[in-house]
Amino acid sequence: MGRSFLGTGWFSPTKFDDSGRLVLATHEECVEQSLWAILETAPGERVMRPEFGCAIHNLLFANPGAEIIGQISVAVYQAISRWEPRVEVLGVEVIADEQQINLLKIEIDYRLRTVNSRFNLVYPFYLDSGALNVDG
Repeated sequence: MGRSFLGTGWFSPTKFDDSGRLVLATHEECVEQSLWAILETAPGERVMRPEFGCAIHNLLFANPGAEIIGQISVAVYQAISRWEPRVEVLGVEVIADEQQINLLKIEIDYRLRTVNSRFNLVYPFYLDSGALNVDG
């Protein structure tokens, strides 16, 4: 089976080469694109597949703290484990950014099942992104 199991698909956002032809994500890139799609989709957002996505979006307006960090870790682990069968999640770590109080970096260590290769993805998650600035 090898790497062909990893597939081919579109980049998001869509990419074109210098001659205007569509550039496709292949193999490992295709899996990474899938992980981004899972993390960026809130459950209920897709009409034909309302369960698809990651529940981190339910925590968007939460204050950063140990409880929220734990909930984000669980939500990411569960979403990837459910929606991406090509991947085994080895670990999820949520790290608060020291410079931006509302930024959490979600580090996901995973293994591709068919080729037994390990990868890491860092997903930036911004809390309270829709809040109004009342300071000025």
